[in-house]
Amino acid sequence: MPASAPARSFDLILFDLDGTLIETAPELCDALNDTLFEAGLPQVELEQVRRWIGHGTRDLVTRALASARHSSAESVRTSPELNELLARFDHHYPLRCGTTSHLYPHVRGVLLALRAQGVKLALLTNKDERFTRVVLDAHHLTPLFDRVVSGDSFPRKKPDPMGVLACLVQFQVRPERALFVGDSAIDVATARAAGVTVWALPYGYNQGLPIADAAPDRLIADFSALLQDLQSQPVLTTVPGE
Repeated sequence: MPASAPARSFDLILFDLDGTLIETAPELCDALNDTLFEAGLPQVELEQVRRWIGHGTRDLVTRALASARHSSAESVRTSPELNELLARFDHHYPLRCGTTSHLYPHVRGVLLALRAQGVKLALLTNKDERFTRVVLDAHHLTPLFDRVVSGDSFPRKKPDPMGVLACLVQFQVRPERALFVGDSAIDVATARAAGVTVWALPYGYNQGLPIADAAPDRLIADFSALLQDLQSQPVLTTVPGE
């Protein structure tokens, strides 16, 4: 006779990195200030850095240089000085990774539980791949992901849906069976463009704006909600021998 067995709500869950899985702003700020100090430039404040995170490494360093020079980001984008600072940052940031960053509550336990349930897990970040790997390794998260997509993995990064769509194809998951979890309007726009559900966390980096303004499908307080809603409506299966 038939019996009820729970089915997963999602077969694939994609996560942003900075501000979603890991609080990285303090060490990003430290690395930027190491870079600026070495170049003889004024330091930046942590709250400034929090507002700059989300568009990738080059944009982050561009904004730091613009702040130090009291000029616009547009005016320094083609400056030779910017390339010099990027090279300095390439040296300093890996040395800072894992020093003042930390996982947000429930992250590791939830990722492990989702993997145990058979859910495919992907990371989708605008951070350059060389830095993404260092951050993940510093927090021992690398083995927990089935795929990692960084800001330079494809010709276009978030909010372009290219990375999400590539994961859907790789894992043969329909958009309605995938979930994107992030902390910014960029993440919401990415999910919308790919046609997948998006949940947002309120504690991350959204250029200083409330993430609720981006209208995610659901606003969750922390990662524990991913397990609370792991099971969808039951489906009928046949129990052997009945």
